[in-house]
Amino acid sequence: MDINSSPLQELDLSSYGIENNVYIKRDDLIHDIISGNKWRKLKYNLKHYYSINKKGIISMGGAYSSHILALSFLCNEYKIPCILLIRGEETNPLNDILQKCLSYNARIKYVNRENYKTHSWIAKLVSNSFSEYFFIPEGGANYCGIYGCQKITHEIKIPFDYIFCEVGTGATFSGIVSSLKQSQNCFGTVVLKGARNIEEEISETYKSLTEHPLPNQFIMSHDYHFGGYAKNNSSLIKFMRQFYKNTGIKTDPIYSGKLFYSLVDQLKTNKLFQNKTIVALHSGGISGIKGFEKRYNLKIFN
Repeated sequence: MDINSSPLQELDLSSYGIENNVYIKRDDLIHDIISGNKWRKLKYNLKHYYSINKKGIISMGGAYSSHILALSFLCNEYKIPCILLIRGEETNPLNDILQKCLSYNARIKYVNRENYKTHSWIAKLVSNSFSEYFFIPEGGANYCGIYGCQKITHEIKIPFDYIFCEVGTGATFSGIVSSLKQSQNCFGTVVLKGARNIEEEISETYKSLTEHPLPNQFIMSHDYHFGGYAKNNSSLIKFMRQFYKNTGIKTDPIYSGKLFYSLVDQLKTNKLFQNKTIVALHSGGISGIKGFEKRYNLKIFN
């Protein structure tokens, strides 16, 4: 599948009273389904899969995960057997994401939440029952995923001071931070509620995968999770609508909406960013909007 790099566009935030030079890395334009960082994290995992002797791919995610949607789509395109370990119990009717995964011929196995969060339990399950499958961690957060995300900064040809990205599993964040020039920093917007140890976990994972410490060139904020992953928050939805009206750019309520809310808020209130050149990564996630709207019976964009 031939997918090119994404464009860098100027982002006019003067309607918010922001005078910084701001650019947006449009990874949301990479593909309709394998949107944004999902392609970057899966691209080199697919290359690795073809270099080893496995009969399929197995991965994991929540019921609204854009990672599982992207993976099932890619596996269907390349005729790779795909198994998805889904957090929680089966609910009927299935949401839009899981319906699409099944339409892409993925097999679904539900895992209760206690077992799902226990790494040793997952490792044992995969080893005992799916040893012929190549395992990709949640969100593509392995060496191949981080390596793919390092390409984001390599594609940015202008000088910048800070790059903003959201933090979920940490693969995109790690890839960006580890590929910055010495004078550059990353602002990470954590989208999960209660993930107070995520900085330590990401740093430990990065070191275990690369044998190098993660450079200390970042700020991580827990102030913009809006209740947690896939939660409905009226303030966030209002911001997303206004941001779309002001810029013509759609965001999603799980990842990019929170990221751009933090971007606007920080550039308006934090003197640290005064006169700095900023890049914001739009990592996609738009494919998850339909399922979110159905879940909460609302329409985000008219």
